[in-house]
Amino acid sequence: MSYKLEATDPKSSARAGTLETDHGIIQTPIFMPVGTQGTVKAVHQKELVDQVNAQIILGNTYHLYLRPGMEVIEAAGGLHKFIGWDKPMLTDSGGYQVFSLSGQRKLKEEGAIFKSHIDGSKHLFSPENTIEIQRKIGADIIMAFDECTPYPCEYNYAKKSLAMTHRWLDRCIKHFENTEPLYGHKQVFAPIVQGSTYNDLRQESAEVIASKGAEINAIGGLSVGEPHEDLYAMTDLVCKILPVDKPRYLMGVGTPSNLLECVALGIDMFDCVLPTRNARHGHLYTSEGVINIKNEKWKKDYSPIDPQSKSLTSRKHSKAYLRHLFNVKEQLGAQIASLHNLSFFLWLMEEARVQIIKGTFSSWKDTQVKRLDVRL
Repeated sequence: MSYKLEATDPKSSARAGTLETDHGIIQTPIFMPVGTQGTVKAVHQKELVDQVNAQIILGNTYHLYLRPGMEVIEAAGGLHKFIGWDKPMLTDSGGYQVFSLSGQRKLKEEGAIFKSHIDGSKHLFSPENTIEIQRKIGADIIMAFDECTPYPCEYNYAKKSLAMTHRWLDRCIKHFENTEPLYGHKQVFAPIVQGSTYNDLRQESAEVIASKGAEINAIGGLSVGEPHEDLYAMTDLVCKILPVDKPRYLMGVGTPSNLLECVALGIDMFDCVLPTRNARHGHLYTSEGVINIKNEKWKKDYSPIDPQSKSLTSRKHSKAYLRHLFNVKEQLGAQIASLHNLSFFLWLMEEARVQIIKGTFSSWKDTQVKRLDVRL
């Protein structure tokens, strides 16, 4: 993977760049739709390309490991071929999912022993076998196995967790360097900065991760319940330490305003289930603010879902029609809403890139943020 930094904003740390992978080019800043189980929920791969303009999607190691399993994916020639996706892909290591099973897992130096949420069967995720699993999945970008600490988190626990995460990182790197991709395309490895919301731990972790010389670096353990002020403070601190010439990926973030504020701090890549999860509950993000499409006020509103959207779906269908679909529990409602939200998130990143290149990002961002959280 190669990365080229193309422009920076004169009044913030926002950047525009290009990543080149064997499966295609990614223009940053970028939002990555989450395809947890080999699918972005309620959205066909063709729509991801034609309407959402997705340049890269995610797969989830934990869920894919359990179902359909590595034997099925490997026999298919990797996840790209299994799901019919020929653009770039990233997989997380499954760490977040394992550690969210607080009552069903046990941490050891060897790794994390956990019970499947499906049938209760026991499994071990270690730094080594999560690299092996991600080799078999075949994503272009694969992640380190780490512990995502909860919020709030006591300092001593966060410190011990960070030390173990760094030890696990060294084992991940060693195993990655001693193995090869399986499907003829290159894979790159991304370490993850942790440290909860403690400045000294975040600084220590960022310095350790920066020293590894990875082609891409990630920031984890945020957007787990902490105030937005802490999210921004930790992101700012870490971005000032991570290499300027490598892309920075902030995991699991977030709302449209979160994205813009973190772009301003120097983040290049984002992912989050928010646009599709909220869409399935009728929660829409638009250029003028947030809509709960189930509300009575939209019953006879025949205007487009968002007339400013680049998505044909969002311009073609009315708010009244989409409300009707949710009211009668038609699956098409979730599909249209998901397409709309994803299209909006991708548009927001595309426009941020345009504004960075023009040198007008900061003023544009400030105007947008005031609109994005307005309840319509």
